[in-house]
Amino acid sequence: MIKKVLHTVLALSVVAIMLPGCGVGLYGSLYTDVTLPNGATANTAGSKVGTGEAVGILGLIATGDAGINSAAKKGGISKISHVDAHIYSILGLFTKYTVYVYGE
Repeated sequence: MIKKVLHTVLALSVVAIMLPGCGVGLYGSLYTDVTLPNGATANTAGSKVGTGEAVGILGLIATGDAGINSAAKKGGISKISHVDAHIYSILGLFTKYTVYVYGE
């Protein structure tokens, strides 16, 4: 009985790792290290940059603030020109999402 349960848990874990992340257009099941555009405005590109970061561990714990508003505040930005995001993940065991906000 225990062996059957362990096999089921293992199979479900493999399936969960292979599923793409919610809201992310490009995600590798084993390894992800990509930078993607997140949005742009009509404002001209500025010289300031603000960042925000959130991390996840084992798909069980997630913490941080990768919001555009908080990243803009950290960078002293009041007029956002564009936003990029960087996603880094290893097997879904450790995931880091960083947002970069550019503007003046």
